[in-house]
Amino acid sequence: MIPWKGETPPTLPAIERVLQAEGLSVSTWSNGPGDRYNAHSHGYSKVIYVVDGSITFGLPVTGEHLDLRVGDRLELEAGVMHDAVVGPEGVLCLEAHR
Repeated sequence: MIPWKGETPPTLPAIERVLQAEGLSVSTWSNGPGDRYNAHSHGYSKVIYVVDGSITFGLPVTGEHLDLRVGDRLELEAGVMHDAVVGPEGVLCLEAHR
């Protein structure tokens, strides 16, 4: 996880530019408050930025919980087991696959 270090939260276009500068195609997704994803993994690496709201990713293998807020970035390598719980205000994320 890479926390946002700016003084003000980034805008959606600003985050899109960051990912596009890395040569990544971007998609958006959102979920309502309290929505959950059970533990799973993917066959690809992904980069996630929180644009609005919050989400907590759990890493069952290590027992870690990563609380992401606006501007925070999470890089998940292919095959990493993870779950997630959306925060009380819901979440809007940008996601790109490597």
